[in-house]
Amino acid sequence: MYQGKVRYINAGGKLIDLETPRVMGIINVTPDSFYASSRYSTDKDILNTAKQMLEDGADIIDVGGYSSRPGAKDIPIEEEGFRVLRAIRLIANEFTNAVISVDTFRADIAKEAVIGCGARIINDISGGDGDNKMFSTVEELNVPYILMHMKGDPRTMQNKPVYDDIVADILKWFGDRIFKLNSAGLKDIIIDPGLGFGKTIDHNFELLRRLGDFSITGLPVLVGISRKSMIWKTLNITADEALNGTTVLNSIALLQGADILRVHDVKEAVETVKLIGKVRNSGTKQ
Repeated sequence: MYQGKVRYINAGGKLIDLETPRVMGIINVTPDSFYASSRYSTDKDILNTAKQMLEDGADIIDVGGYSSRPGAKDIPIEEEGFRVLRAIRLIANEFTNAVISVDTFRADIAKEAVIGCGARIINDISGGDGDNKMFSTVEELNVPYILMHMKGDPRTMQNKPVYDDIVADILKWFGDRIFKLNSAGLKDIIIDPGLGFGKTIDHNFELLRRLGDFSITGLPVLVGISRKSMIWKTLNITADEALNGTTVLNSIALLQGADILRVHDVKEAVETVKLIGKVRNSGTKQ
């Protein structure tokens, strides 16, 4: 565990200062992501979306080609690679300064995305459990690694997940993996408690309420709440109607110490970061 919280990550030579929370925009190149409006397939749609996100203030663009919604079907590595590598290459060639994250649990895809396509961060929803080569690949590439907790896999994760103490259980899970990564020399680790991944709605809200407990790791914390079912099932609405709820919960996450917000709606998230920052800093200048 680190002494004091890490404030910078080095993404392919570009330092990202986390003193101000950052916003990660989601681009899904899948036909079946849970939020239909986040699905993109044509080159034009992908580039237009990336352009708008960057103009709206996104610090990172997260590109995924494998749907991780509950009950999602497995797809071959060839299909995922075709989707995600093409999209990353498109964005990296058009927006050379963009910081791109590859959302994959497969080490071979992560490696090709970084070496051959221009990705600078690996976002692994399985926390290394989905591919036993992932940790050695991250060590070899020496890029920031988003370590997310998931109980089970997308096909099984919502089958009555049980914890003794959800925060303590996840912290122990993180601790084991952080030790392995640190021992291999990796320093730029970001943790994601995995809201919605092997958790009930009540689990998700407890994680959000106790999000500050994860500061004990000393690592930056990423939160992905955007339009998830914990919002729309609680409010009896749809994912399309969940932007306001997303903003409310993102605000709570920031107040609880979140360093990165992973979102579908970049403009609104950037505004949320700015306003919460104003609240935090009020009274500090006399």
